[in-house]
This record gives sequence, C-alpha cells and structure tokens, in this order.
Amino acid sequence: MSEPIRVFRPGDLVAADPTSGMLRSRAFELPILWAGRVETAPGAISGWHHHDLNESSLYVVSGVLRLEFEGSDDYLDAVAGDFVHVPAYTVHRESNPTDEPSIAIIARAGGGIPTVNVDPPPTRFS
Repeated sequence: MSEPIRVFRPGDLVAADPTSGMLRSRAFELPILWAGRVETAPGAISGWHHHDLNESSLYVVSGVLRLEFEGSDDYLDAVAGDFVHVPAYTVHRESNPTDEPSIAIIARAGGGIPTVNVDPPPTRFS
C-alpha cells in the first residue's frame, strides 16, 4: 500500500534551511521533493544561495519577491499570482522592496541539499 494522503496545516510547518533575510518553513521533505513556505520581511535582502541539484518552483501568495541571480546585473520582480522557476545550482538571492511581507510557496524537486549558502558572486551586487 502506498503512503496515505496527508494535509499539512500552518501549525505543522517547521523552521527549515535558513538563509539570512528569509524565514523558510518546511511542510514536508521526501527523497526527491521538498515543499514549504518562505516569508521575506519588508525591506529584507537574503543572503546569496543556491538549491544544489533541486529545481525550485515558487508561487507568490502576497507581496513582491525580487530575485537577483549570478550572471545578470538586473533583477526580476514576481508579484502575487506569479510562478517562478529557479533552475538547479543557480546562485541567487531574494529581497522584498516593499513595506509589506512577501509570502511564497516553494516546491523543490531533485533531492539535493535544500539550500546551500554561498559568498556573493563577482558582480555589482553586494
């Protein structure tokens, strides 16, 4: 018999893979799938990181999630209702340029290390 269907309520989430400036909470983690939530405080800028061999998908529930990534001196803003794809090994950081919290739902597939914090890439970003 396969595993039973489960529902993970907000109170079931646990603190997960920290990166400065972000509060990640994990709903569940399986060998090749990770799911959870991330909150980025108003004005916060996360540390630089990547997600190892995991492909990451984010769905922005509220606010603005700004993404900067290695190899570009620009940024992308995702707003409520947008989906974001972060390819495996992509060094990036998120920020919230507004005065309201940003909340997104995360799903990662691949089974690698959930988050690998790294030094900033050699670009204009600090």
